[in-house]
Amino acid sequence: MQQTLNTTLLIIGGGPGGYVAAIRAGQLGISTILVEGQALGGTCLNIGCIPSKALIHVAEQFQQTRHHSQGSALGINVSAPTLDIGKSVEWKDGIVDRLTTGVAALLKKHKVQVIRGWARVIDGKTVEIEGADTRIQCEHLLLASGSKSVNLPMLPIGGPIISSTEALAPKALPKRLIVVGGGYIGLELGIAYRKLGAEVSVVEAQERILPAYDAELSQPVLESVKQLGIKLYLKHSVEGFDAGTNTLQVRDPNGDSLELETDQVLVAVGRKPNTQGWNLEALNLEMNGSAIRIDNRCQTSMRNVWAIGDLAGEPMLAHRAMAQGEMVAELIAGQHREFTPAAIAAVCFTDPELVVVGKTPDEAKAAGLDCIVSNFPFAANGRAMTLEAKSGFVRVVARRDNHLIVGWQAVGAGVSELSTAFGQSLEMGARLEDIAGTIHAHPTLGEAVQEAALRALGHALHL
Repeated sequence: MQQTLNTTLLIIGGGPGGYVAAIRAGQLGISTILVEGQALGGTCLNIGCIPSKALIHVAEQFQQTRHHSQGSALGINVSAPTLDIGKSVEWKDGIVDRLTTGVAALLKKHKVQVIRGWARVIDGKTVEIEGADTRIQCEHLLLASGSKSVNLPMLPIGGPIISSTEALAPKALPKRLIVVGGGYIGLELGIAYRKLGAEVSVVEAQERILPAYDAELSQPVLESVKQLGIKLYLKHSVEGFDAGTNTLQVRDPNGDSLELETDQVLVAVGRKPNTQGWNLEALNLEMNGSAIRIDNRCQTSMRNVWAIGDLAGEPMLAHRAMAQGEMVAELIAGQHREFTPAAIAAVCFTDPELVVVGKTPDEAKAAGLDCIVSNFPFAANGRAMTLEAKSGFVRVVARRDNHLIVGWQAVGAGVSELSTAFGQSLEMGARLEDIAGTIHAHPTLGEAVQEAALRALGHALHL
């Protein structure tokens, strides 16, 4: 016999958006049920952000040790290292397990009922759980089903053809790996695999790697990729894979076919909203391309049906989903909120790292703004020198008339940690004088932030 549960808020999806919404709703005393078909934490915690950063750290440590085994300028010498990839994956899985267990504990603490199973939407107030003989009635339905990897029809996942999910849990390392897609996912993993010892090639249809970022910003990454010995096949399109000969067929810019031998092919051509397989079409919601259309309160075209995170389209970032989830819970509790961030930081964990917050110089120009654009190179930063990390720069974009900062970008070692300062300055409406006049600790990479503002004002101190 089917059981029926009643709740104020029903959330489909336990990723960063869904679980944060549930925790905040629990804090606000809202009766909440969260449905998740796989592991709590979603793509981000289980097969995305967290495990990829763990693997990147393993790769970096291994490469550094190998560097020291060849005689280092620092005077550190060690014997040639070996890698037990099974143990590395075990360590990575341990981090994931601690985080997902922590999420489960937080949900329990805030009296959120978690139901394991696959949701099937009946209408805007009713959801059934497949295989659990359970029906849930709700006042508010929050859709947070996330996104999934885009597959290429000519490269079906299986055997030697893998997605980022398989790439993050290798049982053994391939001797040769071809990455299809030169965006942030492909390059983060491609660089990590190269540092772990694989021969890596990247096939990208556009004319340069990281095509979503401007050429000046991605240039230090391009130099690093070449230095690591990663082969680039730019403006090349993929035609198929021959399992008999283990070759990837690609077409070059002249239209000629090439056959690239490899042991594995990693398909990393992007992600798309996860709208299929749970009867979303029953709601007949307004769409925005392949994503659900939402307003600035994350409301869909149906009353009391909300959508957050990747399901609502770009930017597909875990921290955007978290902020939206928190807001929706507060709206349901009767608070007045709107989702109007001044900027949402986008971080690319390549080597070196990239950060973009707010408008780039090109975007400012397209918006009709007359801006000052100023760079400060890490080559002139003392802390960067002590970290052997002189590549890259910090760039500020500010209005010429009133010096209001409209954007920050940076490329360099560890610049992901500068994203907080960048985001805060934009949210608080900082001007160049505010940043230039703030005393920054020495020696830190953050001094480059102050110096970029000083340089925009015409008086950089260390350049």
